[in-house]
Amino acid sequence: MPDIVLATLNAKYIHASFGLRYLMANLGELRDRACMAEFVINQQPLEIVETILAREPRIVGFGVYIWNVEQTTEVVALLKRIRPELIIILGGPEVSYETEDQEIVELADHVITGEADVKFAELCRSMLECRMATDADHSSLPKVISAELPALNQLASPYDLYTDEDLKNRVIYVEASRGCPFTCEFCLSSLDIPVRAFPTDAFLASMQRLLDRGTTQFKFVDRTFNLHLPTSMSILQFFLDRWRDGLFLHFEMVPDRLPEQLRALIKKFPPGTVQFEVGIQTFDEATSKNISRRQNLDRLEDNFRFLREETGVHIHADLIVGLPGEDIESFGRGFDRLVRLGPQEIQVGILKRLRGTPIVRHDEEYRMIYAPHPPYEILSTRDIPFADMQRMRRFARYWDIVANSGHFTATLKLLWQNAASPFAEFLRFSDWLHAKLGRTHMIALPVIAQSLFDFIANESGVDRDLVATTLEADWHRAPSREALNLRGRSPTSKTASRSSRRQARHVPVD
Repeated sequence: MPDIVLATLNAKYIHASFGLRYLMANLGELRDRACMAEFVINQQPLEIVETILAREPRIVGFGVYIWNVEQTTEVVALLKRIRPELIIILGGPEVSYETEDQEIVELADHVITGEADVKFAELCRSMLECRMATDADHSSLPKVISAELPALNQLASPYDLYTDEDLKNRVIYVEASRGCPFTCEFCLSSLDIPVRAFPTDAFLASMQRLLDRGTTQFKFVDRTFNLHLPTSMSILQFFLDRWRDGLFLHFEMVPDRLPEQLRALIKKFPPGTVQFEVGIQTFDEATSKNISRRQNLDRLEDNFRFLREETGVHIHADLIVGLPGEDIESFGRGFDRLVRLGPQEIQVGILKRLRGTPIVRHDEEYRMIYAPHPPYEILSTRDIPFADMQRMRRFARYWDIVANSGHFTATLKLLWQNAASPFAEFLRFSDWLHAKLGRTHMIALPVIAQSLFDFIANESGVDRDLVATTLEADWHRAPSREALNLRGRSPTSKTASRSSRRQARHVPVD
């Protein structure tokens, strides 16, 4: 039986925990005395507790995040009720700041704040070697322990801890650097200074081993993949030299930094095989100043035009609702500006008040009111009252279903072809759809399709036959669907594989 269990509750099964693998890889001589136990947030807490206790550990370490803190709190409470002597150590971004008022911190024995790759091993070593785990002398150690920034060139690599099952069925996270040079006040990454890079040769050697084992999808978690040009070019060239069908790469990029050397490499990748996540957040200059965000909008727009016109990169762009000083009108202007740039996906996020972020300095002036429980989303501001914030939540949800899903790419353009503002027209559709359905979840796709037809044909005044023809063409770009019955036809069916990725739906068909 292991002395140490490393555990976390993932949002979904496909999300393999990167943090646990780093902790496990860096346990040193304790690695043989430890195991990992990954769960998902919709599992019953008692089942999780039973699984952990069946391994009879002396120490359990939990990775705590905004999406799992409530469920993890219940699990920790049960563990302490059943086995009070069990040592519980917490780590992760949700417990790295404002620890004094958290129930889960009160329940636990120790909390490691910051990057715990090395510090967790040190703490476990002192407990096990000194027999603290059985003598209760661990109480002499501080409850909250701050981890020093580890030297990245001395960290053991976590990539060999991805199992064959992981490589086949789960998202494989990788990182070439940590930290972020920007100071956006809503983001925990703004506290990560300086940016630090892993040694490039060692990192690429790890990527080669993953490729050799059959890995096809790599999700880079670097906050600014394109910040350091030589490293970015080395990584892109590495994958180009080893390209094979099925590879897919995801990067987060600085939107206004895309020099010619990077452009030349990016153009060489096949369509739909590279995704850039581009955090724009706002186009409003006054709001950008409020949140200490720096970006050159002219360069950003030029980079978008290049990516859309000269490459096959899939762009996932982010905007945030509820930033201090931004109202619905200014958000809408930014949304329309982004639509004109043509990213395949626009993620409309609702501002969250993450623990430790300096966004709280605006609470009084802009009357920022957040939900008291995770994920701490904004409820209202001086400029967006609660009722309007609810409208924007529905807008974000329906936009994800209709636009980001890739099911209705051609039909969507009909929605606003007679309107000056795509934002205003989609908000009108969102209000209409909610009045019709009264819900934002558990909506069957045929219901969305029929609703789009009814709204565009009847409320937006577009020719009914054009709407039906366009919508049916969108519908049958994905195989294995029964025909729509928009104009009273009997349904027919098509059969084919359903395995296409969401990104593939956005790739034009010749």
